[in-house]
Amino acid sequence: MKQFGRRMLEHWQLDPAITYLNHGTVGATPKRVLAVQQALREEMEQQPARFLLRELSALSGRSDLTMPRLRLAAEAVARFVGAAGQDLVFVDNATTGVNAVLRSLDLQPGDEILITSLAYGAVVNAAAFTAQARGARLMTLQLPFPVSDSSEYVTALAQALTPRTRLAILDHITSETALILPLAEMAASCRAAGVLVLADGAHAPGAMNLHIPLLGVDWYTGNLHKWALAPKGCGILWAAPERQKDLHPPVISWGLGQGFTQEFDWVGTRDPTPYLSAPAALALMEEWGVDAMHQYNHALAWEAAQILTQRWNTEPAAPEQMVGCMITVPLPRTLGQSRDEAARLQYALLYDYGLEAPILSMGERLWVRVSAQVYNDLEDIERFARAIASYP
Repeated sequence: MKQFGRRMLEHWQLDPAITYLNHGTVGATPKRVLAVQQALREEMEQQPARFLLRELSALSGRSDLTMPRLRLAAEAVARFVGAAGQDLVFVDNATTGVNAVLRSLDLQPGDEILITSLAYGAVVNAAAFTAQARGARLMTLQLPFPVSDSSEYVTALAQALTPRTRLAILDHITSETALILPLAEMAASCRAAGVLVLADGAHAPGAMNLHIPLLGVDWYTGNLHKWALAPKGCGILWAAPERQKDLHPPVISWGLGQGFTQEFDWVGTRDPTPYLSAPAALALMEEWGVDAMHQYNHALAWEAAQILTQRWNTEPAAPEQMVGCMITVPLPRTLGQSRDEAARLQYALLYDYGLEAPILSMGERLWVRVSAQVYNDLEDIERFARAIASYP
């Protein structure tokens, strides 16, 4: 097994002067994957028309390739998430995937879209925009945080569904609170009530083992540029076979009417190398040991919670089984509670202490979300604790 910890920083271009505890926000791509991406860019520029118009997708003219480049990459990614290649397409990010589903959904006035209070802000905006445009209503289910048992969320969701609920947007791993939700159980409640489910898995691919079809959702979107080590701007959208016919990308182009994968594989000229580099990123994870990475990152995140909460006389906000590669920990109340105080602390940590970690204002106190990647170790956590102790 790979020896994880600070020695792994040699595989990234991260600034050595910064202790980076924020991998979950936009990810960080290893040097080897960036080299693959650059090689693809150089190949593309040698014969741009051939690469983009004949080899990339199946929309244009004859190619010598046995399978279009995007479909070949999609097959590799699909295997990684337990799915079939024909059910998966690439999108720029999970927010794009959410928008694709929302804009394709046949909503009528009075229909309801259900989100939770833990939903990502951009997803909330997309759902609100769609609801307003269609005369539908956006309903928010308040979920408790901190939480002691994930079954609380399953029960609360089942009770929140109404005869007008058409779609529930459910996180797999929440963004700010960093919780692994019981997605399969929550989706089962929705299915029993005849409610469609769009899963926001922005943080899940690469952070946990996935078998998307077994989750019982209708659509699943996630990012590969976070925990799956792909270059920036690499996400996926999976759709159950029965949900593909009416699903369209936010940008309508030449693939209209030619099938699910055709529509998403070509939405105009853009740089496809983040998608085409994704198999190399997954291969690197396989080389390092996917399960070993998961185990190391989870153990470090959970140990960070124990160290920090004991130091600050607080408690972890969730049980260990709801923790993956990230954990959100309450900070001492003496540091304040407002968004302005959160911003001041975050910038002070970065510019005065050389620490990058998101500081959040939730529930009348400040919190820190710690991301644990294989280049982190306990000394990074100790350095963060010392900075908080010396903060004015």
